[in-house]
Amino acid sequence: MQSNFRGVARVPTNALARSSPVFRAQNACTSCKGQRSLAQSASSRRAIPFSLNTYNRPQDDRDERVVRMLMFGKPGAGKGTLTARLAQKYDILTLSTGDLLRQHIAERTEVGREAEAIVARGGLLPDETVLKIITSKLDALQNKHWILDGFPRTVGQGELLDAHLKKRNTPLTLVVNLDVPDEVILSRISDRWVHLPSGRVYNMSYNRPRVEGFDDQTGESLTKRPDDNPVIFARRLEAFYASTKPLLSFFANLSTSSSSHRPNPYQHPHQLSFNRPSGLKVRTLTGNTSDEIWPHLDRLLQNTFPGLRERLETQESKRRNLVSNAIAAEVGASPSSSYD
Repeated sequence: MQSNFRGVARVPTNALARSSPVFRAQNACTSCKGQRSLAQSASSRRAIPFSLNTYNRPQDDRDERVVRMLMFGKPGAGKGTLTARLAQKYDILTLSTGDLLRQHIAERTEVGREAEAIVARGGLLPDETVLKIITSKLDALQNKHWILDGFPRTVGQGELLDAHLKKRNTPLTLVVNLDVPDEVILSRISDRWVHLPSGRVYNMSYNRPRVEGFDDQTGESLTKRPDDNPVIFARRLEAFYASTKPLLSFFANLSTSSSSHRPNPYQHPHQLSFNRPSGLKVRTLTGNTSDEIWPHLDRLLQNTFPGLRERLETQESKRRNLVSNAIAAEVGASPSSSYD
């Protein structure tokens, strides 16, 4: 249900006047005061309590620099591993459709009760129900960075998600497809082990746990997925191609259409030289392992989202490594220089 509040309840009249960028921008052509008005309107909206701030502001450059990302890839391509690395390095939230569904059911929300009843009957959740489950979280994130896993899986679901996000002025900004050769995936599935509670995936060929058979972080036992055998896996690959290929084409078409920027009629002429929104990007990254793909994925996010910040612990770890390496180099160089 949509709220009747428009984000301006109990706001003084002068603040309401400041919060209307359209009317202020009309005066921009005769005065540069429009810049100050836009800044004031942003601060006014921030001052409104979160529960009332339902104002849907026009799409701007700042919006386009927010990570709203989908990652596709064949089963076993490394989506979980690479998503975890991004979340560990950057201030990005990872959202799992399955986790959100379980949370709604556990909290007995309206959509959770609806979904539980359908699942109990053995039915499949309608796309609209799954969308409600997901967007109940996405709508609360506003300008936070996120990666969504497990949705959409069909073109119909993609259309629903795209329409909803655009209605909220929070459109998708990046779609990544991980392209790992079929033969590589089929050869590695026998070596894959999973920590089910967290979803962490290990591979005995290239991503071994520190202690064989146990999760690195919790020490709990690892298990094999029942569908990790060549016959079932081949079927999963066929299903992936049937559903994901048209979905990637859908997003590629969206990317093409969003790349053509239409000027804002209310912009001052000198603002047209500012950095323009880049729209949705769709990229395919190829490699045999997550370690091969990771540098390309990391560079893609850095280039696409220059303002994306690393987590503080990551920065501190880098600083310690630099200091440690500098000390090691100095200590290593001292004896040789003393005895030459």
